[in-house]
Amino acid sequence: MGVVAVRKSSPVVVRPPEPVTTTVDISLSPFDKNVMSVPAAVFMVFDRPIHQPAATIEKALSRALAHYLPISGRLAAGADEGEFHIRCTGEGVPFVAAAADCALQDAEFFGRSPAATLLEELAVYYPAEHGGFGDPLLMMQVTEFSCGGFVVGVTWNHAVADAAGIGQFLQAVGELARGLPAPSVAPVRRDEALAAVPPPADGFVELMMTLQPADMAVLDVTVPWDLIDRIKDCSNARGASRPPCTTFEAVAALLWQCRTRAVGLSSSTEEPVALYFAVNARRYVGARRGYYGNCVTGRVVVAAGGAVAGGDLADLVGMIQRAKSQIPEQFDAGGKKGAGVPSLAVAGYNVLIVTSWRNLGLDGADFGGGPPARVTTYARGRVRAPNCVPCPGNDALGSSVMAACVREEHVAAFLGELASIRSN
Repeated sequence: MGVVAVRKSSPVVVRPPEPVTTTVDISLSPFDKNVMSVPAAVFMVFDRPIHQPAATIEKALSRALAHYLPISGRLAAGADEGEFHIRCTGEGVPFVAAAADCALQDAEFFGRSPAATLLEELAVYYPAEHGGFGDPLLMMQVTEFSCGGFVVGVTWNHAVADAAGIGQFLQAVGELARGLPAPSVAPVRRDEALAAVPPPADGFVELMMTLQPADMAVLDVTVPWDLIDRIKDCSNARGASRPPCTTFEAVAALLWQCRTRAVGLSSSTEEPVALYFAVNARRYVGARRGYYGNCVTGRVVVAAGGAVAGGDLADLVGMIQRAKSQIPEQFDAGGKKGAGVPSLAVAGYNVLIVTSWRNLGLDGADFGGGPPARVTTYARGRVRAPNCVPCPGNDALGSSVMAACVREEHVAAFLGELASIRSN
């Protein structure tokens, strides 16, 4: 397949149906400030046609913004140093209708380098590598393919919502597109429970501050169910004292081991490696139903590279489970008890971040033809750290993963390790 041509209309600004006459400021919680101005992107691939997808979604988006006014606002600084808020100005969301000259089945969404991926053309991006004051908090593009399928690409400033919040918002857009009078979940953006509980020192911000942007190959990886089930069976056979192994734990352990081996760390090295995984913290802090702001924590697991490269996958699952079991302690006494991470320096390329987008509602958006066949994300340009994002979709085959975790020179080794473990 040659280069796919994507024709884009000029952006239009979608606003709530009624003008905003009173501006409300919503203070950012500590969770929001941790990711302020960080751009994020989600792509939903729909293989079943609907009538005029771009026009239908644009109209529903306007109606949804009436319920989610902060998303049509702008980020602003407060009067006091270090204070930031979202101004609910109703300035709107840029929206682009586009058309691709091929069918979905003929489109190659991923290449071996960021510059080669079609995903560059399927969304509206921030001109800089971050979202700034005055920039839209969310942008949307709907690209129709010749087969009738379409892709909804959404980019947003992480300050306004986390992935679970965007999943809730897009489900609301879908409900309004299907003719419902209002979203089934009443949205909540201001929650005093979160303002009162500072996010624990989970190590993510400290970790990211030590890393330099790097060029990573972009890979579309599927971890087959038979391999996931084997890892679960091995872990569960360790005894009733351990909780049942989840799909996330099995996939994260596998990716961590394969990547560690691929970058050349042998089973004898003591060089430290780290795995950071993010966790939806709503149930730990008592967030209200419908809250769509940021509420994410996580844990860092540090081990000798040899233990990860040469260890049993069930042992790696155990490491992840122990780290997960410590999450409730992070929020005891306002995040002071049990907070923090191992004080062991880890080189940037020896860090792997795994953020699961499964079970966050991103696969629940339905604009009239059913839920998306696939959901994915895209780390545009240079990334801060090697990362993998297990995503919903492609579930007949296995767990789909957007992997930007190795440099080009380590791609063959990484894919080879995945294949080797499956065949053993």
